[in-house]
Amino acid sequence: MARPSRLYLLAYNSLQAIGWSVAFLRLLACLAPPVSVDSAYAAAGDLICLLQTCAVLETIHAAVGLVPTSPFLAFLQWGGRTHFVLALLRQIPEVQDSPSVFITFMAWSISEVIRYSHYALSTIKVCPAWLTYLRYTAFIPLYPIGVGPGEMWTMYQALPFVKERDLYSGFFAKFSMSYHSFLVGVLLCYPLLWLKLYLHVFKQRKSKLGKADRKKRA
Repeated sequence: MARPSRLYLLAYNSLQAIGWSVAFLRLLACLAPPVSVDSAYAAAGDLICLLQTCAVLETIHAAVGLVPTSPFLAFLQWGGRTHFVLALLRQIPEVQDSPSVFITFMAWSISEVIRYSHYALSTIKVCPAWLTYLRYTAFIPLYPIGVGPGEMWTMYQALPFVKERDLYSGFFAKFSMSYHSFLVGVLLCYPLLWLKLYLHVFKQRKSKLGKADRKKRA
């Protein structure tokens, strides 16, 4: 009989995989006329905001030892994405129809469908080798695409609107700075923070795929 923790992880990862699959299909529909990529947020934005918010559970999973992941790295990824969709994108309608939003959402949805499917099937030990390979290979092009022409370009486009509206002025006044200054700082630090996550997944790739190769040779 499966342990409750395993059943919980199976349910959580399966629901996330289904949710991101729906988001991916909605984004694909944006490529078919008369719809355009400019409608990516309208098509899948609310769903992605929900899925990303729920992903805070992954930080808790790591913190309590439910999964062998660094709580700091889990929080770093969750915090970066959640800030992007809730604090920035959801609050500035003018950038929601940018092609960079479509690029971001598409890169996220493809990688998350693969990642959560892999996690769910690995939980019950029936994950096929091709999916494991895809999990630790697809990120190589998807992560840079999602971050560069996706997230960072969207944040850059949002800067004039953030400054004009003085967003979150009440909160940031406590730190003698503005959200605009904070966002500029985030943009400057983003490549370094992202690189830390990117290299971490490369280490995972070497470990997981190397282990699979050793099993084949055994």
